Amino acid sequence: MSPPSSPIVVVAGTTASGKTALAIELARRLGGELIGADSVQVYRGFDVGSAKPTREELGSIRHHLVDVVDPDEPIDAARYASMADAAIRAVQERGRVPIVVGGTGLWLRALVRGLVALPAPEPRLRAELERRVAQDGAPRLHERLARVDPRAASAIHPNDALRIVRALEIFEQTGRPLGELRHEHALGAPRRPTFFLALDRDREVLRARLAARTDEMLRRGLVEEVRGLLLCWPREARAFGSVGYREVVEHLDGVRDLEAMREAILRASFVYARRQRTWFRSEPGVSARYDLDVVSVDAIERDVRAFLDAPGAHASLSSEPPP
Repeated sequence: MSPPSSPIVVVAGTTASGKTALAIELARRLGGELIGADSVQVYRGFDVGSAKPTREELGSIRHHLVDVVDPDEPIDAARYASMADAAIRAVQERGRVPIVVGGTGLWLRALVRGLVALPAPEPRLRAELERRVAQDGAPRLHERLARVDPRAASAIHPNDALRIVRALEIFEQTGRPLGELRHEHALGAPRRPTFFLALDRDREVLRARLAARTDEMLRRGLVEEVRGLLLCWPREARAFGSVGYREVVEHLDGVRDLEAMREAILRASFVYARRQRTWFRSEPGVSARYDLDVVSVDAIERDVRAFLDAPGAHASLSSEPPP
């Protein structure tokens, strides 16, 4: 089924940039509902470390695609886009404004522009690459990926064996980097009228916000949350490899003490934020970029309302990034 032509709003940006708070406020002012685009918040039980909004923060705002997948259940960009399309249709049928909020760049691209056509996995090649991961470790293959496909490598963590193997597999199959294929696809027209806003912060401001958020997560019981999750789900579950959870698992395994764990979370969070910043700064079709320390919510609301009041004028906008 093709997506409806009614417009949507996307609130994207780096971790700790203020996406959720802005999206909630816009939903209150515009009569909207939130649709998550976060590859950790989607998992049930992974609450504190993913910075899921609380019921108190949401108030009366409905929030979709949060707590909808078990931690050992696979979900990729294609499945996410299908689920998000269904949620968007339901929100629009209620006469509300869909506001998609999150920082998982590939999921957002899949939703806004669809998925790039890629070859199916080749069993022999996949097995050979997985053998090399087992033999040499994922970081070694990530080094190779960085040489042949720096664009994809910059968006993949060195320990994310699954995505490293897939990117190398596509390069071997097609002779072209996955990052290049995705970038070309991103230049295509949006599937529906979309106001895509990206938040960013000054590096030092962001670093301070990340430190404060890390301390707040630890105060709210992140270590206890992970300890309980490990009793329910296998530690091989992909969600345990995400920033914050990976470092706590290592702490519980005796790899580092509490203070070293905190520093490891902060370092990993900043590296992740840097990758997100690179992604969203180069993402074609971003309608506007805002620093919430400089631009008011009122000004952002005016921009969004102007788009919503004339969606047809925006459906055919150039996908070239703004200056």
